[in-house]
Amino acid sequence: MQATQKAARPTAAQQYAAKRMQAVDALDLLRDADMIIVPTGAGEPPALLTALSGQRQRFTDVKVAQILAIRKFGYFDQATAHHVRHAALFFGGASRPGGQAGWCDFLPNYFSEIPVMIERGQMAADVVFAMASSMNEQGWFSLSLGTDYTMAAVDKARVVVLEVNPNVPFAHGACHVHISRIDGLVESSDDIIEVGLPTIGPVQEAIGKYVADMIDDGSTLQIGYGGIPDAVVMQLTEKNDLGVHTEMLGDGILSLVECGAITNRKKTLLPGRMVATFALGSKKLYQFMHHNPMVEMHPSNFTNDPYNAGLNDNLISINASLQIDFLGQCGSESIAHLPYSGTGGQVDFVRAANRSRGGKSFIVLPSTAKDGTISRIVPTLTPGTHATTSKNDVNYVVTEYGVAQLRGKSARQRAQALIAIAHPDFRAELRAAADKMCVF
Repeated sequence: MQATQKAARPTAAQQYAAKRMQAVDALDLLRDADMIIVPTGAGEPPALLTALSGQRQRFTDVKVAQILAIRKFGYFDQATAHHVRHAALFFGGASRPGGQAGWCDFLPNYFSEIPVMIERGQMAADVVFAMASSMNEQGWFSLSLGTDYTMAAVDKARVVVLEVNPNVPFAHGACHVHISRIDGLVESSDDIIEVGLPTIGPVQEAIGKYVADMIDDGSTLQIGYGGIPDAVVMQLTEKNDLGVHTEMLGDGILSLVECGAITNRKKTLLPGRMVATFALGSKKLYQFMHHNPMVEMHPSNFTNDPYNAGLNDNLISINASLQIDFLGQCGSESIAHLPYSGTGGQVDFVRAANRSRGGKSFIVLPSTAKDGTISRIVPTLTPGTHATTSKNDVNYVVTEYGVAQLRGKSARQRAQALIAIAHPDFRAELRAAADKMCVF
């Protein structure tokens, strides 16, 4: 009797052809009450989310979870939020109005722990919609723009749909998904969304100079997005052998590579390579990432884990806050009770810098808000404020008036140091409040 011949396994190209579909067809894979995981920022898939927005009334109680929405898709709509609504892991311009009005959900988190929350089932991950690079010959895609928590969701989800775009860089690192894991492929060739550098004014520049002066050659940088972090970057061009271990890769970092300030040579974790978990910048940045052995994209439970990041000697962490009180408690994510952003990776990297040998963490903020009418340094956080970095973690606080070093200092010393870097117009008022509180 002739043995039955085993059917040949389909090639990667054959699997790709079988799984290719239109964006609207991918919606047939959804179920009511699904949680759709979408990557950070530029990793969000516009064709898929546009299709979902157009047919959102087909569904009931579908959520789209994301740490930073860049585009305001049609599903950001209070009238149809019971069909499809946003579940913010961090608020930005697209999601903030819905968060403040109560029709967008908010999921508190540390960025480093989102993958673990997904792995443990504490946060649902039924479906993944994500941008991806073109497939290589071995059948792998790169989720380079938003590796973050999306890789954990790929492992957990019932359905994985990729929006494949040749403009997405194929990056190195733990950011690859094989065709065999994919349920649907939607092709697009639109340019990847670009986000320019923020405007830098004299206040940001002054703060940036204080911080830059405290960064030594050979340090490893974690730099977030914003005017003050980019003001720091602009003043680091004469430094030598800087490294990068961060959450966001942006054009500011690229500029330091181009001028030779960043070499990654002195890093103690993954020397020679810069590490990040998402990218947000220009077309030039995305092209720089493509097959570049200097760049590795990893999930946030690697990049943002305080133990891992703290293995870098001389780790510099630079993060912004909205308000800070006399004890050093940072309200970085809300205006009173109204959500504004989120915890993100601030606490992760403050703690990492505290662990790092020679590390320094900086909380940066202008001394005032609302055209100089409100002090951002306050006796106590405004009632309802979401406390972000704790008094036990904060180290350096920087305004345009100087630097306050808090770690290891008493409550009295902290208040004195913070009042000294407050806006001069508010110092007498703050001293009176400190006296009344028996801080002085």
